Amino acid sequence: MNKILGILFAVIVLVSCNSQKVYSDFDISYSRNGGISPVYENLLIKGNNAHYSFEGHGKKHKQDFKISNEDLKKLDQALSQNNFRRIEEDRKKLYDNVTTSINIKKGPNEGSKTDASMVMPNFTTNWANILGTFQEIINNNVKNNK
Repeated sequence: MNKILGILFAVIVLVSCNSQKVYSDFDISYSRNGGISPVYENLLIKGNNAHYSFEGHGKKHKQDFKISNEDLKKLDQALSQNNFRRIEEDRKKLYDNVTTSINIKKGPNEGSKTDASMVMPNFTTNWANILGTFQEIINNNVKNNK
């Protein structure tokens, strides 16, 4: 009986660990969260596979989809043309703000940026252009979007 319980426990642990893999194994990550009425939105990309999740305003949505090479190229161009790696984050403290974080784990634009404390004024247009490209990918690929 103890062996059965031990095996059952091991299977449950392995399944629960595997379900979180999608959130740690990615090349590109776009995440929006926070606010007075909390919103949690994630787009995780690994190769041509994408995982999207949204939770907020009483709605929940998860979807896996294939992202086209054209969309990946468009995203890479937006990151390069808007100097993603050079964007400077401000150090002001903001509270109850919806913040966006972008993590790039490989390629020429490798880096991590967030607007949790705002973006320096010289880079707000660059940041907005990059966010717009991510939002366009979400709008074009996610069914029942929010």
